[in-house]
Amino acid sequence: MHEGAQAVSVDGADPVAELAALRQSIDNIDMALVAMLAERFRCTQAVGELKARYKMPPADLQREARQIARLRELAKNAHLDPDFAEKFLNFIIREVIRHHEAIARDDDTAAVARQ
Repeated sequence: MHEGAQAVSVDGADPVAELAALRQSIDNIDMALVAMLAERFRCTQAVGELKARYKMPPADLQREARQIARLRELAKNAHLDPDFAEKFLNFIIREVIRHHEAIARDDDTAAVARQ
């Protein structure tokens, strides 16, 4: 197609406009995903602070296993690949644990400084 030519689909719809609309929807979903992840990490930050305060371990393998099973079922019901959903959740869990370990280290450092 040469510059300035406009694509026209078989049914007469404007594929360029349709593509733009779909991309706008994707952009909106991405914005919502980022907002939801930020909210999730605010909650896990509070969990990490609570765990550090009471010297609880940063990871909870039983909860992680339950969450993965739960997410796989949710993904299946939503027609999303459960393996993909599990990989995504595992990535988030690793990041949360990393944050919890950092919070615990900071809490230990602060406790030593108070002595």
